[in-house]
Amino acid sequence: MIYNKITEELLNAIKQLIGDDAVITAQAEIEKYSHDETEDLRYYPEVVAKPKSTDEVAALLKLCNEHLIPVTPRGAGTGLSGGALPIMGGLVIAMERFNKILNIDEQNLQATVEPGVITEEFMNQIAAKGLLYPIDPASKGSCFIGGNVSHGSGGPRVVKYGTIREYILNLELVLPSGEVIWTGANTLKYSSGYNLTQLIIGSEGTLGIVTKIVVKLIPAPTVDALMMASFNSNDEACSAVSAIFRAGIIPSALEFMERKGVEWVIEKDGIVFDLKENDAAFLLIEVDGNNQDIMFTDCEKINTVLEEFGCTNVLFAETATQKEELWHIRRTMGVSVKSNSVYKEEDTVVPRAALPQLIKGIKATGAKYGFESVCYGHAGDGNLHVNILKANMSDDDWNTKLKDGIREIFELTVSLGGTLSGEHGIGLVQKEFMDIKYSPIHFELWRGIKKVFDKNYILNPGKIFDK
Repeated sequence: MIYNKITEELLNAIKQLIGDDAVITAQAEIEKYSHDETEDLRYYPEVVAKPKSTDEVAALLKLCNEHLIPVTPRGAGTGLSGGALPIMGGLVIAMERFNKILNIDEQNLQATVEPGVITEEFMNQIAAKGLLYPIDPASKGSCFIGGNVSHGSGGPRVVKYGTIREYILNLELVLPSGEVIWTGANTLKYSSGYNLTQLIIGSEGTLGIVTKIVVKLIPAPTVDALMMASFNSNDEACSAVSAIFRAGIIPSALEFMERKGVEWVIEKDGIVFDLKENDAAFLLIEVDGNNQDIMFTDCEKINTVLEEFGCTNVLFAETATQKEELWHIRRTMGVSVKSNSVYKEEDTVVPRAALPQLIKGIKATGAKYGFESVCYGHAGDGNLHVNILKANMSDDDWNTKLKDGIREIFELTVSLGGTLSGEHGIGLVQKEFMDIKYSPIHFELWRGIKKVFDKNYILNPGKIFDK
């Protein structure tokens, strides 16, 4: 597709649609919108528009569609797959002014929010009403709910409460043509034709721009317990994961961490944690509910399982402060790893019982190609984040051979019954590996869907599968 540049005439038209103060053209201000949290990639848009209403988004898309201007939707810029990078230039539509919680319906346990609402702020507001929205990615303090929807984001509590797909009931969507639709209904059941809501979740802004989100809520649990279990090896820690579920326990979170990641958080943030010499891996396990006796019984059962797999120590968090410190280790691990080394992060996911084979294979691949790795992630649902560190690799090997190593990791992941991403999305940086999992007919179907929604290919071009 050949796209057009934004002329002075088109720029003036954009300003007339949303106001001069909502349009950014100065290079210094545009820099913020040239990158997300994906490595060190930079792609500069020509113009950034910050609309504040559905009508304004619709008008912008209609204008760009008519003039073949590429459009990249953007949330908070916390993505890790390059989904918000304007690789074709053109217009970035930044959703930061869509920041209102429009309604919290306590009778039906639903809420209607705009896509620019920060996830944690929404969680806190409904928590004050005794309710829970359990989708809490590590970046919850800065990411937008709209970005979570677009990338199918998750977090630790997916293991018990389900993915974001189970909490989005309905979406207001602006199509590239400027037409506006609702994708579903504000009901818990939906059996009325193709489920467009589920199609849009995880579509990474390639089919339309979400302007309102209807979210399902649930009553919040009243008690919780948190424990940190230590192991002498990755294999023992990962093998214990599926055994906990086989024992009849479903934790509200079950996170895996390698020693190096814990060390770096302690070093960077001054966390007080008794790291013993032989500690090689950790499981952070949370159990919640509404009956303290039942919860502690579950903890005892978990402890018994951990002992069977060589657990060397279990630390029970006794205070809210201690719980927060343990969660801080896990939630900030990505930031600490990033501050220590040139790195690439992959988002593998397998059936949870395959985790020992996955991490063993990752380490073997690293030894073969000369890179190191720090692994951590949502072990309870088989989602392992692989932070590949440059270590002693030469610049040439890092820039050329590393992709072969990553391909081998994904080939292993798929052979174990997994896929390329559990929650980060495909975006720009993973699309070259999609052929490992998907056949030509998949690509044909996806292109057909894309063409129906976006016949001129203006919306977030070059992402997921689009060449």
